[in-house]
Order: sequence, then C-alpha cells, then structure tokens
Amino acid sequence: MRRYGRFLVGLFLILPAVSPAGGQTFPTPQYFEQLMSRPEVSSQLGGPEGLRDYLVDGKLRLALADSIRLALLNNTDVRLNQVPVEQARFAVQRAYQPFDPVAASNFNTTRSTQPTFTQLAGAPTLSSLSQGATIDYSQTFQTGTRYEVGFNASKLSTNTIFATFNPSIFSNLNFSVTQPLLRNRGIFPNRAPIVIAQRNLKQSRATFESQINDSILQAVTEYWAVVQARETLEVLRKSQEAAEASYNRDKRALELGALPPLDIYRSESEVATRRVAVIQAEYFLKQTEDLFRRAIGADLDPYFRALDLDLVEKAEPAGELFLMDAQTALERALARRPELEALRQQLANNETSLRLAHNRLEPDLTLTGIYSASGLGGNQLSTTGSQPPVLTRGGFGDALGQVFGFGFPTYGFTAQLTLPIKNRAAQADLGSALVGRRHNLYLLRQAKQAITQEVSNAVHQLEEAKLSMAAAKIARDLAQKTLEA
Repeated sequence: MRRYGRFLVGLFLILPAVSPAGGQTFPTPQYFEQLMSRPEVSSQLGGPEGLRDYLVDGKLRLALADSIRLALLNNTDVRLNQVPVEQARFAVQRAYQPFDPVAASNFNTTRSTQPTFTQLAGAPTLSSLSQGATIDYSQTFQTGTRYEVGFNASKLSTNTIFATFNPSIFSNLNFSVTQPLLRNRGIFPNRAPIVIAQRNLKQSRATFESQINDSILQAVTEYWAVVQARETLEVLRKSQEAAEASYNRDKRALELGALPPLDIYRSESEVATRRVAVIQAEYFLKQTEDLFRRAIGADLDPYFRALDLDLVEKAEPAGELFLMDAQTALERALARRPELEALRQQLANNETSLRLAHNRLEPDLTLTGIYSASGLGGNQLSTTGSQPPVLTRGGFGDALGQVFGFGFPTYGFTAQLTLPIKNRAAQADLGSALVGRRHNLYLLRQAKQAITQEVSNAVHQLEEAKLSMAAAKIARDLAQKTLEA
C-alpha cells in the first residue's frame, strides 16, 4: 500500500506537466506575470495616417491605388469592422478557461474559553487554540478527466488533562480523480467550445475580408465619382462659354438689325440655364469630394479637410476594355468570395453543435477514485496526574512523516449515474441545432444565388460599356464635324 501511495504522489506531480495545449501551467517562471498582465488594447483613437505623403503644391495628389491604401489605413468603417475579429480572438482564449488549473489556500485560527460543569472536561475552565491550513490544486483535462490534490493540517492546543497529544497536529494528503464515462467523455465534447470559438474567429476574419472588399469598392466608386463630377463641371463650363459666345454674336446681330429683338431673349435664357447647371455641378462636385475625403479619412483632420483634391487618374480607358467569360468569372467568384467561407465555417459549427447536442442526451455517469493519507504529531503526554509530564516530544515533522509514509491510508471509489426522466432542455438544444443548420444551408444557397446574379450583371455591364463607348466615340466625332461645319 505504501508503494501504491508513492506511485499516486508521483502520478499527480507529473499530471500538470502534461496539461492540454492552450491552458495555463503552474508553476512556471512567467506564471504570475502572465496572470496579472492585461491585454494590450489601446483605448486611444489615432489620427489619419499617410496623408502627408501625398501633399503636393498644397493639394492632395492621389492615384486610384493611393486612395485605396489610404482608405484601408484611415476609414472608420474599416476599423469598426475589425473589432469583431479582435473580440473573436479573445473568445478563443476564453474557451480554454475550463482547463485552467486552480490553486487555493486557506488559513484559520480560533481561540476558545469555556466553563465546564463536569470533571470529565479535564479542567475547571476549558481553554483551546485551534489553527488550520489547507492547500488545494485542481485541473480538468480535455479528455474530461478532473483531478484534485489537497493537503490540510490542523493544530490543537488545550489545557485539558485528558489530552494524549498536546499540542496535537493532524495532517492529511488527499487525491481524487473523476472521469465521465458517458456524457462529456472524451476529447470531442470538452474541446467543442474551443473548436467552435476557433471557427468563429475564422468566420470573423472572412466576414472582415468581405467588408474590406466593400470598402475598397466604395473608395474606387467615390474616386471615379469625383472624376466624373469634375469632368462634368468642365463640360458644363465650356457649354456655358459657348452659350455666352452665341449670345454675344446674337447681341451684335441685334445691334446691326440682322436679328429680331425677341430672339435675343432665347440666347439670354440659354446662358442663364447653363449658368444654373454650372452652379449645380459645382456644388455636386463639392459633395462628392466630401464623401471621398471621408472614405480616405481626410475629414478627420481640419488641415487635410480643407485641401483641394488632385486626382490624377484619367477617365479614358487605355486600349480595349477587358472582357471575361461569364462562367469563368462565376467559378472564380464562388471559389474566392469570403462570404461563402464565412458561411462554410458557420455550417461546420452547426455540425459540431449537433454532435454536442447528441452527447448531452446521454446519461451522466461518472467514476471517482479517492485516496488519502493521514498523520498525527505533537507532544505525547501521560493522562495520569494533574500536571502530566511529557513522555515524547514531537511536532509537524512527525505528522508529515506519517502522511508520506502512507501508513494510514483511506481509499475508495464512487460511481454516480444521473438519468433524467425527461431531458427537454437537451432535446430543445438538438432541435435548435438542426434548425440552425437548415437555416445556414439556405443562407449559403442564397449567397450563391446573389453572387451568380452579381457576376452576371457585372459581365453584362462590361459588355454594355464596351459597346456604349464605341457608339459614343462615333457620336462625338460626328458632333465635332457638325460643330466645325
């Protein structure tokens, strides 16, 4: 039995060394530093970055690629969309909490003085001093196994003449191991929350990538909106100049008597109409520029908000427009779109939740084994006479010697079975998991349908743009010839 006790001590000492990956281990040199450290998450919002690199002659000179880069650096929506990824990362860390070891200690002391009513108390006034201390250590493994090691010691000093040991020191070393045999047995049900949290992190990253794509598209769209508004304003200004030139000719013709007086009003009306169009275009350009400044974060700093924009990309495409086969584009989209990856991760979590719900329908059967060793120490006294002499002096070392000598063992096991008559909560969880899986399957199908429609529209719009540009060039050439004639 003593060999068995020593074997248990060695086993429990090496168990922390094989603790599951991702859980804390104790003791380690960095344990308390890691325990007391706080996550490094800044609460300060920084200003816009990189804008000064594009400052040329008092203007923000930007190409399209520069605008995308600044949007990824400074756009507030991008930063907000990144927050769920950070939260999911901490959720993964939280999922390891059930496997964190726990150490607890306690010390207490009590002094008591009581009157006695019988000589059997051993003293006219019974006085005692009781002191106790406990140290416990416990940990759960990813297999569901839970072990506990506890050591407790107590010291009792009294003035009764009947005490055989005074002071008396008791100590105990306790071991226990609990293993689920049905529900929560094995690695899967215990690691399932970790696996789900890790997939949630992947899902958050995929969602963030999709939102990044949307932010890039927004920056590109607003960049070209500014270019289009600028070019439109330039065309309207030239149109106004042409109308003013026509008005001046009509006015001269009126002075020479070659034009009826009523015709000059038509020329004045045309100049006024085109002036209204120019004013509207000027303010529309300001609005589109403000939207673009917000997209790249220039509105966060008063200095950069007041700067003019110099967008250097040309609206005219270089060479022929690129065309793509619709089927090829669809295959690439279905393989690369992050929205689909996010839904696939969610479906994988649904399958894990289903297996976990099935596991929780099983009966709860646990097996617990216990082993403890006891020891006693102190000054052994004679119980004869009013002032008993000390026969053998002892102390805490004697108690420890008996404990680790395993001469006074206690051991046993307990099997506990919990069988719910009606486990409605687990049945509801299983049903919810089944419904959740079907819901996400529909979401996946819906996303594929939407992507198919988006790809088809994009291909058709590209083809339409190519044909429209070719027809517009012909119309422009004819208009130029008409103007020259």
